[in-house]
Amino acid sequence: MNIISKLVGVFFLMVLTFEGAQACTRVVYKGPGNTVLTGRTMDFSMEIPANQWIFPRGMKRSGEVGKNSVEWVSKYGSLIVSSWDISTTDGMNEKGLVANLLWLVESEYPKFNKEGNAKGLAISLWAQYVLDNFASVEEAVNTLKKESFAVVSDFIPGTDKFTTVHLSLSDANGDNAIFEYIGGKLVIHHNPAYTVMTNDPPYEQQLAIAKYWENIPGKTFLPGSVTASDRFVRASFFIKSIPQTDDTRISVAGVFSVIRNVSVPYGFEIEGYPNLSTTRWRAVADQKNLVYYFETALTPNIFWVDLKKIDFSEKGGVRKLDLSENKTYDGEASDQFENAKPFKFIGL
Repeated sequence: MNIISKLVGVFFLMVLTFEGAQACTRVVYKGPGNTVLTGRTMDFSMEIPANQWIFPRGMKRSGEVGKNSVEWVSKYGSLIVSSWDISTTDGMNEKGLVANLLWLVESEYPKFNKEGNAKGLAISLWAQYVLDNFASVEEAVNTLKKESFAVVSDFIPGTDKFTTVHLSLSDANGDNAIFEYIGGKLVIHHNPAYTVMTNDPPYEQQLAIAKYWENIPGKTFLPGSVTASDRFVRASFFIKSIPQTDDTRISVAGVFSVIRNVSVPYGFEIEGYPNLSTTRWRAVADQKNLVYYFETALTPNIFWVDLKKIDFSEKGGVRKLDLSENKTYDGEASDQFENAKPFKFIGL
């Protein structure tokens, strides 16, 4: 097959996937000297207010689905990004484990009977459960694959959007895993090579897209639309093409440049495609140095939080960095968090 024929095939693939286009992209950079960074965009079709929270060790948690909720006490402290202060969407714990939630329309969760015997966990706590309990991807996979509880979803309050997400994990060793519920069954993709994912389609199909593009030189042609499949291809090419270095300034800049390349311009719309989503914020987690970098679309600069400067002990308490009303922070911001009552995770 010549390059023109391949590009025609790509065009039709783009047309087929555009109808269900959502957003969000996640990439993992692995460089020399045990350098590992995870970058992601948060793209959503409406404003999705975010704040940052410091959660210490020793917090008592409930799965928030009634009497059969999973219960635990946090083993590790974490820095997280909330959505509407009702859920954890992204974050890194003190061991360098990173959790990212991305939208996946095809998600279908197990049936859950609130009055039955099976244990349950509200989807708002899925990422937090992992950050609280595990130091590595392998630990998380070994526990979650047992399916000792059901992940329980519901509508986003005040909207007609039923929450359908998949979960990606990466750790300081460069390991990766993606967790999806397809047809009510948990599907786990676990491989250090799984460094790129988008919101759609299910990850098995994303791997097929990656296989197809292996034979098309990225320097010859890269698809340029904002569809999930096109963003996957561009992110896959660029994350491998930027400089491989243990210089933090360069590697962080490189990962930010990749996720900006796959961002959706602010306010961008196409008539007839209501699911296309503006990029609201971006984050890059440096899992070697335990630094979390963050920027929003409506503020002029990046700030970062050095987790090594945070007291994650119980006496350190819960603290919040308020990002409402486009508040702007500059440089290292760990000392600007304020003591706060923890938000309540939404459940049933």
